[in-house]
Amino acid sequence: MKKVLNKMTVAAAVTLFAIGCSKDDNGYGNTPTPLPTVNAVVVSASGDSTGIVAKLNEFRVLSGDPINTAPGAVLGRREVNWDGVPASLTNNNNFPFDFFGSADPAAANGRKRGLIYTNTGTSFRVDSTDFSEIDAAYSSQFEAFSRKRLFAYMGDNGSEVTFKVAGTNTNAFVKGFGVIFSDVDDANSTSIEYFAGTKSLGVYKAKTAPQGFSFLGISFPDEKVTRVKITSGNGVLGTGIKDISDGGAKDLVVMDDFIYDEPKQSN
Repeated sequence: MKKVLNKMTVAAAVTLFAIGCSKDDNGYGNTPTPLPTVNAVVVSASGDSTGIVAKLNEFRVLSGDPINTAPGAVLGRREVNWDGVPASLTNNNNFPFDFFGSADPAAANGRKRGLIYTNTGTSFRVDSTDFSEIDAAYSSQFEAFSRKRLFAYMGDNGSEVTFKVAGTNTNAFVKGFGVIFSDVDDANSTSIEYFAGTKSLGVYKAKTAPQGFSFLGISFPDEKVTRVKITSGNGVLGTGIKDISDGGAKDLVVMDDFIYDEPKQSN
């Protein structure tokens, strides 16, 4: 009888271990389904520039009008399309992490949008050449939705964003956040994970659109989003690194417009 009980105990332990290991850890590249207890409004589309505009506008309405261009707003939304980035910060890997989250009173209002990129050890690049200066093959791979600049996190396919009340250093939250991706080939490569503090609100996948655009935006009526983790493809740009559609082994994906409602002060 003792041997039988031991076998049952071991079997139960193995079962529990297997269940535990079946859960994703929400790291870059993992794509668990959204948590069932979260009330989320998913707005997603893929195609050419005209094919995603209806869903893009739907998310704009959901995020609020008007587009705010100065600090002090409570309602409305913010948009980042990279096209106002100066030449000195374009086509090189020196884009400041707080460029659109400045709290400097002397900074232009265009830099006070309450968006902070997390420094996780590599650099950001705003590019007006479709990244062809990195590899000439990229000129036919990527296309900008809003002409002419695109955005990528160099050295990693995962990037993170947090929020501030526009023009200040005050921590903030949003109710929703969306991204336009360029050239999503793999249905499991590109996603956005949303957090309310340390609580994950789920990982949501972008639809595929080879050499086209994928828009993904999620709004949470009952949550306060304080951080988002963006996974852009499953590889990083580099000389000689080819995309799947060009015979390579990785799905290379870059970003264009960000859309989110006006950041509000966290409690």
